[in-house]
Amino acid sequence: MTVLVTGATGLVGERLVPRLLEAGCDCRILLRPGKQPAQNAETVTGDILDPATLANAVQGISAIVHLAAVFRTKDTDLIWKSNLEGTRNLIAAAKAHAPAARFILSSTSNVYNADNAHPGREDDPVDPHHAYPASKVAAEAELRDSGLNWSIVRFPFVYGDGDGHLEALPGHAGQWHPAQRMSTIHHRDIATGIKLALDGVFDGRIVNIADEAPTSVYELAALVGVEMESISEPLSNPWYLHVDGSLARSLGFRASVRTVFQAQQEGLL
Repeated sequence: MTVLVTGATGLVGERLVPRLLEAGCDCRILLRPGKQPAQNAETVTGDILDPATLANAVQGISAIVHLAAVFRTKDTDLIWKSNLEGTRNLIAAAKAHAPAARFILSSTSNVYNADNAHPGREDDPVDPHHAYPASKVAAEAELRDSGLNWSIVRFPFVYGDGDGHLEALPGHAGQWHPAQRMSTIHHRDIATGIKLALDGVFDGRIVNIADEAPTSVYELAALVGVEMESISEPLSNPWYLHVDGSLARSLGFRASVRTVFQAQQEGLL
């Protein structure tokens, strides 16, 4: 199986590709000009924003794992261009040159509405107001309507393998209620979920991938030595950033890093 991975040098991709290689996948990574590969995998030069470069990237592949995205920037035009137009370009290339390939799109639990009455479920209506999740919802719709064999994997807060994401959290969560609980997923279990998707287990589905213990922002900050202000006021949106992972479990997904505290104990942060 030859798998094209976009975003292979990003926070998720550079930790996922070695695990896919170890599992026996032949990985081909799409690199923008001037980028250096972080993994020992086949590389092809191209850019999801340059359609002319994508035909060669998708020739002969069995699957696409589309991780490339723009997130933390104030440039909303760049977010929409990268996350929606880039996905459209990759879909078009797949339809033209690899129509039988399985197309797996990484998405985000940030698509769920803040005032949800329960943990975010895959069939909940979504109406995100920020550019990143809104662009992801639009990209999801493009893929679902593409006619390709697709699956969409929504990740909550990603951490582990020394990626620095958990350490950066207190800087982004300063105005959040400390009791806000977040679903989380370790990089090791992103690989678990993507392998299931590559095997076809998630075909035609949107699937939340999360571990077993949503954890409060207060506790997550404490794991990296930051003490947030204690607040006893009621939490207005208790299910925000908390996702329902029951569909993934019913399809055979099991988190090997079940909680962030296990990750800490085993030196996996």
